[in-house]
Amino acid sequence: MATHLDEQEQLEDIKHFWKRWGTLITGVITVVLLAFAAWNGWSWWQRDQAAKAGVLYDEVERAAQAGDAQKAERAFSDMRERYGRTAYAEQAGLLAARVLHDKGENEKAEAALAWVGDNAREAEYRAIARLRRAALLLERKAYDEALKLTEGVPAQFEALAADRRGDILRAQGQLDQARAAYQKAWAAMPATQDYRQLVEAKLTALGAAPAAADAASGAAR
Repeated sequence: MATHLDEQEQLEDIKHFWKRWGTLITGVITVVLLAFAAWNGWSWWQRDQAAKAGVLYDEVERAAQAGDAQKAERAFSDMRERYGRTAYAEQAGLLAARVLHDKGENEKAEAALAWVGDNAREAEYRAIARLRRAALLLERKAYDEALKLTEGVPAQFEALAADRRGDILRAQGQLDQARAAYQKAWAAMPATQDYRQLVEAKLTALGAAPAAADAASGAAR
């Protein structure tokens, strides 16, 4: 009999607890389930977008290999409009810009690089696009705009940015500043990096060969 009463008391406690907290518990469970479903849906959508963007990227890559600038531009434009939030779009923009530049379509190449520089989610892609665009601006003597694009890059791109600044300053006839920029680039590059030899050649052409400077410094000591 006592056992039966205990069971009745427990049942009443459960009923009381559920009456008080049942709505809240149900709401929390519903929210958790909806959040889980939304996360799964978002993950599926991202995978779907990436897969479709990958197909378009393949088109850009094939067009680039064939030297078909117009086809590369069309495929990139389509990708930018439909899958602009994917990494494929950033890569496609850089690739399309390269083939467009190779074919003399510098204005369109600039537009592609400007989009990547402004919209890429990865800082590395933004930096690459900005420095390549700066080179195109240098070609058409838009020096001030080109210099702005060499500022504020991630640390791993600072040496390349300094080299690009040197190119722009040299074109403007600001040789002392150009030498300083090249020296900064040369000092920041590993000795094993092939590109460092090109920077060294630029310094040599400006009468500031790093080897000569090192020798003079050693003699002074």
